Order: sequence, then C-alpha cells, then structure tokens
Amino acid sequence: MTLICYLLDDITVGIAVRGVQASYARELDISQDIPHGFYETMMTCIGNTMGFFGSFPCIVCCPNPYHKVRQGNVGLVTKFGKFYKCVDPGLVKVNPVTEDLKKIDITIQVTEIPKQDVITKDNVSVNLESVIYWHVVDPYQAVYGVSDVNHALIERASTSLRDVCGGHSVQDLIENREAISEELHEIIGPIAKSWGVKIESTLVKDITLSQHLQESLSSAAQAKRLGESRVITSKAEVEAAKLMRDAADILNTPAAIQIRYLETLQSMSRNGSGPKTIFVPLPPSQVGPAKN
Repeated sequence: MTLICYLLDDITVGIAVRGVQASYARELDISQDIPHGFYETMMTCIGNTMGFFGSFPCIVCCPNPYHKVRQGNVGLVTKFGKFYKCVDPGLVKVNPVTEDLKKIDITIQVTEIPKQDVITKDNVSVNLESVIYWHVVDPYQAVYGVSDVNHALIERASTSLRDVCGGHSVQDLIENREAISEELHEIIGPIAKSWGVKIESTLVKDITLSQHLQESLSSAAQAKRLGESRVITSKAEVEAAKLMRDAADILNTPAAIQIRYLETLQSMSRNGSGPKTIFVPLPPSQVGPAKN
C-alpha cells in the first residue's frame, strides 16, 4: 500500500510539473524520405561515435551530444538541415554531426513600437508610442515560416497603428485610448496567428502633442470651464430673482407691512439713550376718527 501511495504521489507531481508549461513535443516520421545511402549512414555512425565519447567529461576533443533546454523554451531539432522533432525543456540528446538544436523562447515578450507620426482625422499631427505583449504558440511556424517574427510584428503594428489612429480625431485618441488599443489588437491578432504567434494585448503607451496644440486644447478646456461657470452663475441669479419676487409679494400684504412698521418703531426706540419723541403718521382711514 505504501508503494502504491508513493507511485500515485510521483504521478501527481509529474502531472503538476508538466502542467506548468504546455507540451510542444512531437516527432515527424522521416522514414519515408529518400535515403542518402552510404553517406548518410556513415555520417550518422561518426556522429554517434563522437557523441558517445563526448558524453564523458574527461574527453574534451569530442562534442557533447547532450544539450540543456531551459524552462520557458522549446527545442527544434533538424537532421541534415530538415526539421523532424520538437522537444520540451530538459536534457536532449542530438547527433553532433547530423543534427542541430535550436532553442526557442515561448515566454511572453514585450516589444515596443517606435514612435510613429500620425495624421489624425481632423488633420492634426501627433506622435504615438505603443507596446505589444506576445508569445510563440507554434515554434515551427515562428522559426521556419517567418525570417524574423519580432521585426515582422513591429512593422505590422506600426502600419496598423497609423491606419487606425488616422481614422480618429485627437479627442478620440485622448479619451478612448483603450478602444483604439482593442481595435489595433483585432487587426494584428489574426495575422500574428498565421506566424505562430499569439498577441496577448496591445497598448497605446504615450501620445505626444505639439506645444501649439497643447496650448489650444488648454484654451478650449479653459473656455469650456468658464462657460459652465457662467451658466451656473446665471441660473443662480435667476433663482435668486424668483425668491426675491416671491418675498416681495409676501411682504406687500397689509399684515406684513404692519409688522415691519412695528419692528421699525421698536428699532428706533432702542437706538441711543435718553427720552425720545417719535411722530407716528396715521393712515388716512384713521384720520377722521382721531379728530372726533
């Protein structure tokens, strides 16, 4: 039972380790290829013999047939210049005479796109900088299908960046940067896939405007803020006028006038010291009864 548990643990660990990096290992059947007869057999035997002696560290005159493929890389093995095997990370044995090993990095790469001069839809010249995050998903196609996949991505992204940004105004470039990055990703993604590469994301990193354009945009923003403040002030004045009119209508009633009249008399009597004489006019309606 203990032995079975150990075996199960080893299998679980092996699966977990293999799950860290996707396996690209495959081998083509080259038995159907046209044989090269004696020369191929001779060179293969010589390579095997040299590799056998080279596997001993003390024999330095023969090449070592074992090579290390680090994690995050895969190896492409060619025999007489023809690809026939892809290997995963680890120790790989190759024939030092007839076979070659090429290591390919499949981790995510960050490629900066050089600054591009773009004419926007409203005929404004701006400088744009962007970046691409990508990684190899088909090592064979990325190596043998494209001469330089990194340079190809840079050129394609530069052209697409000018095309996409040329269809937008400066205001769109500033406010909708994420939408433009997504549009750029949709254009580059399918093409990169045919090169054995997957585009993870594309980002517009920086937008550089001329000094004159920056001043114009600043003036426009300042004018917009000034207009908004004037609108707010005007609305406040209208509301204040309405409130004052309502207050005047309320104070125009006889009862309100009488209250203000009494408040004025009370205020006059409190000002200063000593005896005071206050003449109070009577309204016309009360003049007749007062004479009687």
